[in-house]
Parts: sequence; C-alpha cells; structure tokens
Amino acid sequence: MYESFYGFSELPFELTANPKYLFLGGRQREALSILQYGLFAAKSITVLIGEAGTGKTTLIRAALESERCSHVRCVYMNNPALDRDEFVRLLALKFNLSPEAGESKAVLLEQLERLLRERRDHGETTALVIDEAQSLSVGLLEEIRLLANIETPSAKLLPLVLAGQPELADRLEDHGLRQLRQRVTLRCELEPFDVKETAGYIARRISTAGGVPSRVFTQEAVLLIHEYARGIPRIISVICDNALVSGMALERCPVDRAVVAEVCRDFHLTSMHQQSAPPSLPVMARASTESPQEISVEERSETAENEDLPAEGFSNRARFGAFGSPFRAARRMITHEPN
Repeated sequence: MYESFYGFSELPFELTANPKYLFLGGRQREALSILQYGLFAAKSITVLIGEAGTGKTTLIRAALESERCSHVRCVYMNNPALDRDEFVRLLALKFNLSPEAGESKAVLLEQLERLLRERRDHGETTALVIDEAQSLSVGLLEEIRLLANIETPSAKLLPLVLAGQPELADRLEDHGLRQLRQRVTLRCELEPFDVKETAGYIARRISTAGGVPSRVFTQEAVLLIHEYARGIPRIISVICDNALVSGMALERCPVDRAVVAEVCRDFHLTSMHQQSAPPSLPVMARASTESPQEISVEERSETAENEDLPAEGFSNRARFGAFGSPFRAARRMITHEPN
C-alpha cells in the first residue's frame, strides 16, 4: 500500500515470523546461540521464555534455518491445547507414523523410537519444538517428559524445545513437575528491547525492505515508538505499520512524532512514563485531554538527550526541516550497524 511512497520493495513491518527480518539484540543473540546448541547437540529439553510479541517464534525459525542446524529435522507444534489422545494422534501425524500409532501410545513410542534411531544412523537429528508451551496441561507435560527419555546410551534421540510466555517458567517450578524440570538442560529468556535496540530493529526492517531509515522516521518518532511499544517487537511493528499508512495519507516523509502519537492514541496505548507515574497523579484524566505527544515531553527530552542512541540515520529537524520533531532538534542522529 505505502511501498512506493517510502521506497520499499515490500512491506517491512508484517507480523509473520520471517527470519529474513531478524534483528538480534543482546539477549536475542544469546538466545539464538543457546537454541542452536540445544538443537544440533541434541540436548534433552531447551526452554525459551519471553513475553508475547518478543520474537520467540522468529528466533526458533532462525535457529532451524541456520547452518549449524542444517542436519536437524524439526516437528513444530504451535497449538498445544490438546488432551492426551489428541496429542498422541497429532504426534503420529506429524512424524508420518502408522494410523495404529495414533490410537495407541505404546505403538507410537515404539514406532517413533525406531524412526529416530534410523535417522540418527543416517546423521540426522530430529527435534520436537512446542510453541505456546505455557498452554500445555499437566498431563501433556508428563507426556513430554516421557518423550525426553527416548535415547541411546550415548545420545538423546529427540531433543525438545519448549517456548512460552513467563507463565511457563512459573509452571516448571511446580513441585509436581520436578522430574520434567530436572531434564531441562538449557534455558534462555527474551526481554523487551531497550531504546537503542528499538532503533536498530526499526532500521533493520526498513533497510531489509529496501528503504532508507532516515527518509522514513524522524528520531523523535522512533523515541516515541519505543516509549509506547515498551520495547516489544510486535507492538513496535504494529505502530510503525499504522504510522506509515497515516504518513502516506498525510504526505509525511519522514513520519514525525505527531503521526506516531495519533496512532498510539488510536490504539489506546499508554507510555512507560504514564505507567510508572505515582498513583496519586491523575494520569488517565490527563490522557483524556492531552494528546500522547504532549505528556511528559520534558521528561522524555531530558532522558533522550543523554541516551547513547544507535541508529542508522533516523532524521532530526536540522536535516529534514518541517518534517522533523519540534523537540530537541540538536539531538544526535540515530545510527545503527546492521547485523
């Protein structure tokens, strides 16, 4: 829709888990290495924890598509809200086992172990990845523990990856699941981006789509996106996508913070400053009468001026005149080195 207006070859902020657009902050890079190690070294259970929208699925796909995991064949499940019988049938289907395996757990385990041994003899590792694992029932978590027991005297035959929201970490601390917890050999956790990583994430996606970051968003717009998205990649993408649609309609190139503020207001987003305000302050009352760009401007300006921001050329007012932000025009340009 707005590709030609901003010079993109494709839409840069789609919500699909496309490794092409992967941006690695510090924790993401660490988590990717752990995932790769857990898969290619066939570790028993690797746990990946992250809030909704922090990029768990994208990171898993990037690990599976990496050179290190070129010998890994993966069975991926992203709808684990099943009962035991449904889980057994789904496993049989995903591993291309016989219809009998889908009706009997004993047959399933026997056929599955035979398949895994054959693949291992041919130099292949088979992994089972379960996304949204916080939704697994206690019964299914016990079934997963049994799957983790499939092994030879020297190696695990079915490495597992459990990816889920923080509720998964809480559940694994349950005393009744201690046997499963003891089989967790690797664990990593994703956190929201800081402001520098948010700038790098936006710049990376724009550049990958064929655009020039400095011609798309002003620095102040990027700072406001971070403040309202709270560093969550999915929310950053939603704000950016909608801001580009609005920017095209208003013929704003680059998009300034006023456009971003309007988008945040439409989505009823609250900023980090509003969230952290003391309870005695009438934040909601202010939000109903003031636009997002008018709230805590001085606080944000003082903080942002002291930030050592990265960026790959997000514009400021000095460079782009009327399209830049009216606040702190002399701030440093954001620069970012691509991965």
